Amino acid sequence: MDALVITGTGETPNVVLDVLNNNFEISGKSLPEDVKEFYNPILRWFKTYSETPNDKTTLKMKMDYFNTASSKMILELFELLDEMHGSGKSVEVEWYYQEDDEDMMDAGTDYADMLEFPFNLFSYQTLPK
Repeated sequence: MDALVITGTGETPNVVLDVLNNNFEISGKSLPEDVKEFYNPILRWFKTYSETPNDKTTLKMKMDYFNTASSKMILELFELLDEMHGSGKSVEVEWYYQEDDEDMMDAGTDYADMLEFPFNLFSYQTLPK
């Protein structure tokens, strides 16, 4: 299966979905003008991937900010992972948030409460420039 790589911008996150290297990561800001146009290829990729996934799938989410429309699409993505988990596949999300970013911590906690698969939260500090 081909990797899906989308280079992030000021409005869209960086996306790396690479089966061969077992690297699944979405990071940055998400406030695309057309949220469905941006997220639908990601959702389609995961639907195809879910048919023959790797032994273990760990999606790393390192979001700095996302708008309400993006949060709904992210939930759709997590629901696909939840279905994979429900069918016996090993799935987890690693949710990274800056230590002082309560909004991102709360968002991760809210998602974790809605899902059945392992959802781990990790805080980190940004290094001074």
